[in-house]
Amino acid sequence: MTTIVLADDHQVVRKGIRALLEAEEDFRLVGEANDGLEAVQLVERLRPDVLVVDLMMPGLNGIEVTRQVCKRSPETKVVVLSMHANDDYVLEALRAGALGYVLKDASISELVEAIHEASIEHRFLSPVLAERVIDAYVRQTQESTLDRYETLTDREREVLHLAAEGLTNAEVAERLTISSRTVETHRGNMMRKLKLENQTELVRYAIRKGIITLETTSKTV
Repeated sequence: MTTIVLADDHQVVRKGIRALLEAEEDFRLVGEANDGLEAVQLVERLRPDVLVVDLMMPGLNGIEVTRQVCKRSPETKVVVLSMHANDDYVLEALRAGALGYVLKDASISELVEAIHEASIEHRFLSPVLAERVIDAYVRQTQESTLDRYETLTDREREVLHLAAEGLTNAEVAERLTISSRTVETHRGNMMRKLKLENQTELVRYAIRKGIITLETTSKTV
């Protein structure tokens, strides 16, 4: 029996996927999360075999969730579920440790196969992505340079994601259960490492990085 945690911030989508997964005799859904921070905490507590996580979520996006889950609960394998077929997103997910990347318009059989493959530590990509992504991976490996994002600590990344959504230092502190002064310190270190000067630059960076989308910036600018 493969135990699964499902993370998606859209309740209707989550309910539909849950129904599909529960129809599989060898799957058992043990938890659900509606934002990235909750997903990481839930996986740490429940230690499921597989996490199925939406790419774009509040709190932390699916790629950062993947990175933290692979570090904190390495026995949990991650399948990213996304509407984005962009090669960069797929590559970032794989680099973060995801074993599967399935498009939301794929058939349920693709998601089921991805979960089965991930549970035995095999990779699975939606077929429309596979060849393109392999070519892109080879190109990027040949052209790779240091990504400043990789120099951030987990906490600095959490502060970045929440700040990019427009949360104040006090609101970030409340979400992360730390003091506002600690948030200020992490934010300052994060801005310095990324060479960002202000909130506008932070938001633009977050959009370029795929941390947030243009639709989520109305509160931030």
